[in-house]
Amino acid sequence: MIAPTIIVIFGATGDLSQKKLLPALFRLFCAGYLPAALRIVGFSRRDLGDEGYRTFAREALAVTAGERKTELEHFLNRLTYIAGDFMLPASYQKLSDGLIVVEGEMGQCANKLFYLAVPPVSYEPIFKELADSGLTIPCSDELGWTRVLVEKPFGNNNETAAALDRTLGLLFKEEQIFRIDHYLAKEALQDILMFRFSNLIFEPLWNKNYIDRVEIKLFESHGIAERGVFYDGLGALRDVGQNHLLQMLALVAMENPGGLDAAAVREARAKVLQALRPITASSDALERTVRGQYAGYQDEAGVAAGSQTETYFRIQAFVDNERWHDVPFYLESGKMLERALAEVVITFKGTESFFCRSKENHHHANILTFRIQPDEGISVLFWAKQRGFTSQLEPKKLAFSYREEGGGSTRIPDAYERVLYDGIAGDQILFTSTDEVMAAWKFITPIIEHWKETPLHQYEKGSTGPRVEK
Repeated sequence: MIAPTIIVIFGATGDLSQKKLLPALFRLFCAGYLPAALRIVGFSRRDLGDEGYRTFAREALAVTAGERKTELEHFLNRLTYIAGDFMLPASYQKLSDGLIVVEGEMGQCANKLFYLAVPPVSYEPIFKELADSGLTIPCSDELGWTRVLVEKPFGNNNETAAALDRTLGLLFKEEQIFRIDHYLAKEALQDILMFRFSNLIFEPLWNKNYIDRVEIKLFESHGIAERGVFYDGLGALRDVGQNHLLQMLALVAMENPGGLDAAAVREARAKVLQALRPITASSDALERTVRGQYAGYQDEAGVAAGSQTETYFRIQAFVDNERWHDVPFYLESGKMLERALAEVVITFKGTESFFCRSKENHHHANILTFRIQPDEGISVLFWAKQRGFTSQLEPKKLAFSYREEGGGSTRIPDAYERVLYDGIAGDQILFTSTDEVMAAWKFITPIIEHWKETPLHQYEKGSTGPRVEK
């Protein structure tokens, strides 16, 4: 049984809390995956009070709750609200006093999970105030824990990430820090490890001798919405490349960790990222990368005139180790593209000979695809003889869909449900380590610097991105 737990949401009235965290917590609550003794404390600037915050949450959960009116009221009764300014020490004293009251109502000292659903600029002052106020100190050596969950991006280049990490290292223990990359919590992405290391037919082929290339794609059909000011200072590579796509690469390329021990899995992912071949010159960036911006981006609200911020990128990466030497990994992402999808496509090398009498050139490669979204699933493309008197080959596909399992009645947990569930359980497998963050920024930062000297290609909305051959 999980001990009494308090979840404190910083930025409790923001979009992330409203659209992701509260619905995820409600679904976990209804499924019985949260501690029986649970309180959720909203901490934000708005002066709402408990009832005001419960009204806010009720409206946010209207669609998620549906007809589950009784469950919704039980959930809302566990919500408390404390108003405060993240930058003021007095607000943390107010929060501390409020948590003491909550723990008094619960009857004992409780575990505390601090979720930072706030802009990255607020991270460092919040970390310092949490530590200075004593809020992150557990009840005792034997009872309770305190953990901090922080959203990406973690820094905006190698230098700022290192500075932020030094601050965290001084204030918290590594086991207290949960750096969120919610893509790692997606069901189909988690299955890469299970699929690869649990099926002998693939693992012996998982290397440079049999794999021709790996393509990792994260395409979005929408634009930047109302994130103009934030996104224009970030760009696609920092937004999803430094975290989501590199974590997907690490999962594909990592060595067998020997089990689901969090430390071993995170170390194996970090070693892959540390082995990435650096892009150290402008000529490398020109040869191995493409960056683009969709037409009309500079007309979006909050975007600077003449902005050089990329909304699309494609990078050819290499993992310089024995298993993957010279196998290209293509990382590609963009906004306002033709379709929305996220997938990992692994193309195996063609056979040296094949049973096909056609004189045409054939490239009978097997292709393994992990579809992350939409329609989560796994498929394998292979070749078989056409029916009849012919000796021609034709492609066939073996596939399954997660959503069709159990007749389509099985619900796939939302990524934020998994993040919150594992945060409470203390399982750090789906959270990035210091070594992973630093290795990712070490690879990404020089690219960003060299992009100042490489062209920014414009592409049309609804297209497949810039038409640049590499």
